[in-house]
Amino acid sequence: MSIPAALPERPRLPFRRRIVPLLVVALARILARARPHRLRRVMELARRRAAPATADQALSARQAVVAVSMRCAGEACLQRSIAAALLCRTKGFWPTWCTGVRTSPFAAHAWIEAEGELIGEPYPQGHYQPILTIPACPASHS
Repeated sequence: MSIPAALPERPRLPFRRRIVPLLVVALARILARARPHRLRRVMELARRRAAPATADQALSARQAVVAVSMRCAGEACLQRSIAAALLCRTKGFWPTWCTGVRTSPFAAHAWIEAEGELIGEPYPQGHYQPILTIPACPASHS
């Protein structure tokens, strides 16, 4: 049995605003294939000296990533979340990057959060149990 699915409508970006999102999407595709400990290390390094992202900043980054990548607009949640976090970082801020699972039925997922809310996700808070979260560094450690 198949499940009908349709991709959400994607925003369009002018060409000059597509370059950086395309670059981070390409980098995120490579990082999504990395071993978990290496991916974690890269994401921890990337967040250094970044201010915490607001929900609007994080949503804008996620929308830009989805606008330039059909793959990220679909089921590639790990690549999408990495790309959105890295795009935020190019602007000097960092969302909380998360990976987690649900148990019944089992499913893994990756997402970003900002200001305590899930960004661009159709699931309610707590739907997935976080396993790994990488928030912005506290200001005292910058």
